[in-house]
Amino acid sequence: MIPFSHAWPYEILGEDVYVSECPFCGTSNVILPMRKKELKEIREGKKKLLVFPCCKGSVYIVDTDADYLLANRRLRK
Repeated sequence: MIPFSHAWPYEILGEDVYVSECPFCGTSNVILPMRKKELKEIREGKKKLLVFPCCKGSVYIVDTDADYLLANRRLRK
């Protein structure tokens, strides 16, 4: 079980995935370099290196659910 400190909320708009705030630099409304179909692949066990375009902060996404991206490291303080 991944702790809540490793989870970050996301939204889907069309085929794009975005977060309301970057966990690293705080930039608002960041469109992530991943597509909606990749969320299913991650849910099925594939890991994804996610590099935030605003500040180049990166994490591995190890799982997803309907609301959160689950990372391999802490995203919340």
